[in-house]
Amino acid sequence: MTPRTRVLLGVTGGIAAYKSPDLVRRLIEYGAEVQVVMTAAAQKFVTPLTLQAVSGRAVRYELWDSSAEAAMGHIDLARWAQIILIAPASADFIARMAGGRADDLLATLCLATEAPITLAPAMNRLMWANSATQANIAILVKRGVRVLGPAVGMQACGEVGEGRMWEPANLAQNIMESSTNAGLLAGLKVLITAGPTRERIDPVRYLSNRSSGKMGFAVAAAAREAGAHVTLIAGPVQLPTPASITRIDVESARDMYAAVHRHVAVADLFIAAAAVADFQPVTVASTKIKKQGIAIKLDLEPAPDIVKSVAEKATRPFVVGFAAETNDVEENARGKLKRKKLDMIAANHVGDGIAFDCDDNALTVLWAGGKAEVPRGPKIEVARELIALIAKRLPPAATKRRPPRP
Repeated sequence: MTPRTRVLLGVTGGIAAYKSPDLVRRLIEYGAEVQVVMTAAAQKFVTPLTLQAVSGRAVRYELWDSSAEAAMGHIDLARWAQIILIAPASADFIARMAGGRADDLLATLCLATEAPITLAPAMNRLMWANSATQANIAILVKRGVRVLGPAVGMQACGEVGEGRMWEPANLAQNIMESSTNAGLLAGLKVLITAGPTRERIDPVRYLSNRSSGKMGFAVAAAAREAGAHVTLIAGPVQLPTPASITRIDVESARDMYAAVHRHVAVADLFIAAAAVADFQPVTVASTKIKKQGIAIKLDLEPAPDIVKSVAEKATRPFVVGFAAETNDVEENARGKLKRKKLDMIAANHVGDGIAFDCDDNALTVLWAGGKAEVPRGPKIEVARELIALIAKRLPPAATKRRPPRP
């Protein structure tokens, strides 16, 4: 039987709490196991008994519950959750969460969990627009919290504007469609590279490639959805950082090499999705090279081979490489897999409207004695399938950590 995704639904004080029973029901229809945690204010709008009836689990709302806390119940709940959804998320709770408060059970859980957190704000339009609320949201987004909504529409106060909680059907779909791999990499530390590198020729010119970084960023998002702690080392790209991910920006192959080796010692899994330059200029001009109407010679030398350097370490993580090929995709990828001593490689054909300059991709995933095809689709879906394949190949020592059931 397929394990059910464990969703901890936090309900805070607001009129939108009347939608919470419907949200529980819809999450369960998607296959979730739902544990509801309520704030004191939420109980003014909907009763714990109602949410217990629809969830099939006793609702938790008291931090100082002596029966639960005898076994550190709030920590057990924080470990149990694979996804935390706060819906509705009131202005007060958002402020307390931004301030790092632990003054009730739900706020404490949000501090103690490793699970990704999503907020579905719901409040009066002026409360949402208030600079204090917007500053608190900015703080939480910077920390990696995901925010869904609010929507625009009629509010309980009779005003119209931005502040309505997303409808339960939309929330459930959004949360559960990204939960396919929930828990597969729970607690593991994953280091990922993404994007191109730029190798300077002079202060205004550089060598680079057509990588957008979208595939690597999708892999990072999929790894985080699977419960991993993700550090993303990104070349020069203009992409938003996926929720709950630590991002390090670099420019050149040397920069990326140094950043990887600063962080790889604590990684359980290294995914080298970046399109790192194969060559770099031997010398970099200190001033702009002027056009003189004659040919110039550019001397190049090999750039650092990042994935090979990690794979050759005496103590190393599980190493996954990428191979972007224009011909003989599988043959070239298998050669790279063996030559660089990788555990797995994800190969793709570039050009012809796939991989570069588009949001779709397809992969041929190879490992010693094995192969899997990931069909063409949106890069986030391809990334999720890749993460599932990696999880199956990880050695037991890397996957033994699993959150206990409360």
